[in-house]
Amino acid sequence: MKKRLFLILIFFVIVQGKSQNNFVEPPYKAGETLKYVLYYGWIDGGEAVLKINDATYNNKGVIHSVASARTIKLVEKFYEVNDIYESYFDPQTNLPEKSVRNISENSYRYYNEVTYDRENDSVISLKSGKHAAPKNIQDVLSSFYYLRNKLKKSLNINQVIKIDTYFSDEVFPLIIRYEGDEIIETRLGKFNCMKFVPIVEVGRVFKSNDDLKIWITKDENLIPVRVQFDLKLGALKCDLIEYSGLKLDLLYLE
Repeated sequence: MKKRLFLILIFFVIVQGKSQNNFVEPPYKAGETLKYVLYYGWIDGGEAVLKINDATYNNKGVIHSVASARTIKLVEKFYEVNDIYESYFDPQTNLPEKSVRNISENSYRYYNEVTYDRENDSVISLKSGKHAAPKNIQDVLSSFYYLRNKLKKSLNINQVIKIDTYFSDEVFPLIIRYEGDEIIETRLGKFNCMKFVPIVEVGRVFKSNDDLKIWITKDENLIPVRVQFDLKLGALKCDLIEYSGLKLDLLYLE
């Protein structure tokens, strides 16, 4: 269940083409808030909220991102979830300075903080100490904003994007394939979107390595409007239902 919830959150990570040492005007701003509903068939089972604000960390101006996911309605009676992820990252490079994972799932509790030592290519985990890490390692939330910038550059069909993230005290290589454009209709309306397929591990949850799909608006905002999980028991969807504080107007289709 915990890995599945991570995959639900990892959809935030699917969205520069220049070197990380060069600043790219981002497609987001402080105050941006995105709210999603997770549903199976006609049943709404959970919601996720992703928001960013300006903050200070170690006397340095950073962007503070918070992603929260929780179960709602009848689902809470069977399995209660209230998970929070946080990232403090550099607004110029998108590289994280600190990340927090605070998990509450039924009786299970997990809390960890990770800080990033860029000079020595390592991470320091509150749970497990210091570990070597690839250069420019990201966390799950900072990756979202880093890769949204990357989408400002044109992609070719079947082009693959790869980024190393640090999650659950290990390096998690995120590999994403661009599959072209599609029109997606949600409760908010119709959107022209870019379709991405993260390559997932086949096993207990997924039948094939392309059973997770993400649709990103093909406008200046570059935000996910739908994530679909093709599971062994059927399709699970996560759709954008509310937003505020966008840098630019969201582009709807007639």
